[in-house]
Amino acid sequence: MKVVFVSCAELPSGDSDDDAVVDALVDVGVHVEWAPWDSGADFASADLVVLRTPWDYTERLPEFLAWCESVPALANPLPVVRWNTDKSYMVELADAGVPIVPTTLLRPGDEPEWPSGEFVLKPAVGAGSVGALRVADGDHAAADAHWKALGVPALLQPYQSTVDEHGETAMVFFGGQYSHAFTKGAMLTEDAEMDESGHYVLERLSPAAPDAARRRVAEDVVDAAAGVLGVRRADLLYARVDLVTGADGSPLLLELELAEPSLGFRQADAAAALRFASTIRAALQDR
Repeated sequence: MKVVFVSCAELPSGDSDDDAVVDALVDVGVHVEWAPWDSGADFASADLVVLRTPWDYTERLPEFLAWCESVPALANPLPVVRWNTDKSYMVELADAGVPIVPTTLLRPGDEPEWPSGEFVLKPAVGAGSVGALRVADGDHAAADAHWKALGVPALLQPYQSTVDEHGETAMVFFGGQYSHAFTKGAMLTEDAEMDESGHYVLERLSPAAPDAARRRVAEDVVDAAAGVLGVRRADLLYARVDLVTGADGSPLLLELELAEPSLGFRQADAAAALRFASTIRAALQDR
């Protein structure tokens, strides 16, 4: 059995977070190779092609989606990737009853009325917080300039100040089953730094033990996404639900990652990599 983990040219062998998964797959008889999505590798011969770090896709989304369409055994599958690479999915999840960070979708040509208080303006197609701007209360000139510079659909969200103290809670699911969680520190800060590849903001990560309220919302998010997409939870090889704490203390969805999320193996228990390897083995048997 052959599995290809998909990367990008700047990170041809990933960012090292998946190293334990590769070892776990080898232990159970699965051969793993890394290849950038645009490298011309023979993806069609693989039994399963798993998107891991193709983080330059945001600059070339039509080309990337065309490549996804050409891959017979892609995980997560093309309809999921196409839906999830545009963050306007947040509006659909809100319509499905998911408690989200209030989100307004802006289109080029719109002349937004900026809200009071701090807010975030970020491209609808983006990864790693690239292109996201935290706007200070009343600094509408900065918002206007950033909106004009983006030139693409964007999301407008009130900044959740609880992130400064508590960060985000990222909850990871494999094959629809909860695996583990980790905390991401506030990223839209003055001292934020990009990694050497330029594809994501460096994160401060640590293990997490989510409370019942967060577990419940995360489960609801996965259910809602499966319903919107018309798939079973088990059809999602992986999912990462990013939650923040609202002003009233309740968990809110900030993002749902179904295309190419970091899965936090370095912040998880050692068995997390084994769980993902087992989920991949099960997916191979279903083909």
